[in-house]
Amino acid sequence: MNTLFSFILVLGLLIFVHELGHFLFAKLFRVRVLKFSLGFGPKIVGKVVGETEYVISAFPLGGFVKMFGENPDEQPMEDDDKNRSFAYKAVWQRFLIVLAGPLFNLLFAVFLFFMVFVFMGVPTPVDTTRVGQVTAGSPADKAGLKVDDVILEINGAPTPGWLDVLNGVKESGGRQLAVVVQRGSEHLQLEVVPKRDSVKNVFGEEVEQRFMIGIVKADELTYTRVTIFKSLQTALSQTWMYISLTVMGLVKIIQRVVPASELGGPILIAQIAGEQMKAGWLNFIYFMGLLSINLGFLNLLPVPVLDGGHLVFLTIEGILRKPLNERAQIFAQQVGIGLLATLMIFVFYNDIIRILG
Repeated sequence: MNTLFSFILVLGLLIFVHELGHFLFAKLFRVRVLKFSLGFGPKIVGKVVGETEYVISAFPLGGFVKMFGENPDEQPMEDDDKNRSFAYKAVWQRFLIVLAGPLFNLLFAVFLFFMVFVFMGVPTPVDTTRVGQVTAGSPADKAGLKVDDVILEINGAPTPGWLDVLNGVKESGGRQLAVVVQRGSEHLQLEVVPKRDSVKNVFGEEVEQRFMIGIVKADELTYTRVTIFKSLQTALSQTWMYISLTVMGLVKIIQRVVPASELGGPILIAQIAGEQMKAGWLNFIYFMGLLSINLGFLNLLPVPVLDGGHLVFLTIEGILRKPLNERAQIFAQQVGIGLLATLMIFVFYNDIIRILG
């Protein structure tokens, strides 16, 4: 139940933010909005307010804003209506209306991080020698190191910071180390024999090989209250970092560094949302911010039927001073639908395989 609630909250809010961007910019340029829908398929509930019908539909994996004149060939149009039609707006106005959806997702991530930094402060890692994770079967595991042990000395040399631990192990040459740890109120000496292993980055690429014992530093943070300006600056930096990781992640998938089996769909999102909710609201907000960035960035990809594909068509129209050939647009849309359908089937398959173990 927690997983379902978290999933609906995350996806519903991010879809709302995305469609709100299209909606507000359509209103800004006086385009008549016929329908604002969260979800697809049969209508669950809806209400007409002014000229717009606001709807919640059965399938929550998306949403749409239907604007008057998006398909001008499907409906007769009087001259008086043309100034409220999407199709008759200037190219730059239509461009901004389409761009607003992904842009709002990126700005929403900035807003989430900004609120965290304003009310909690900016997080700063604490330099600790507390062990946060011990790899099963590693030298540390075999020697008896445990999570929450604090490493005090290596071969008689004090280790006030984690870098001292890393260097002590790295420079061991594979020889046995006498490691003094604090466990509760006890001080224990353990004998650990490091082994050479690969150091990998976040994408699983080997960065270097060095001696390691199979431990990870505990995540400990301290929060520092800062000015509103500094909070905004840090929120922008945080968002940019996540955008960079998203771009690099896509590049690594194309380069086949990250296997395609790592891709996940709605089921994986629901599972992670539930886990982050259990871990606390702070984790949940960070996850929502990251997902909002992913949604915004992926919608900007130049794939027909996505916002990025529409932006490509509008850019071509702006350069040529006329719309792209209708047959070419229809063909591109069909290719885009095929690509998205294939991707959805693939990620659902990955999700199911994960569940089955």
